[in-house]
Formats: sequence, structure tokens, C-alpha cells
Amino acid sequence: MAKVAVDETLCTGCGLCEGTCPEVFKVMEDNLAHVIAQGCKGCDLKQAAADCPVEAITVR
Repeated sequence: MAKVAVDETLCTGCGLCEGTCPEVFKVMEDNLAHVIAQGCKGCDLKQAAADCPVEAITVR
């Protein structure tokens, strides 16, 4: 299983990751994206990481 992380020091809370994969990412009250699950069958986590405009997401 992939290891997904969001660097909160880089995240701007734009919500692109949540839009790409709401099963894994959620923008919380602090206006930052958080990982709420480590995987999803219907999402491309590497694409979500690539789409992040500030490169705050890592998938290993």
C-alpha cells in the first residue's frame, strides 16, 4: 500500500487533491489538506501529487 503524506508547511489548501481523490484527502478547518486514508481503488494518488501546485503531496 502507498504511503501518502501532505507537507503542511507547503500546503495552501487549494483543494485540488480533495477534488481528485476525496476518499484520501480532505481540506479541514485549518485550511490545509489532510490525509484521511492511505489508499483508494478509484483514485490515482500519483496524479494527485503531480497536480499539487506547491508539490506538498508525497506518495511512496
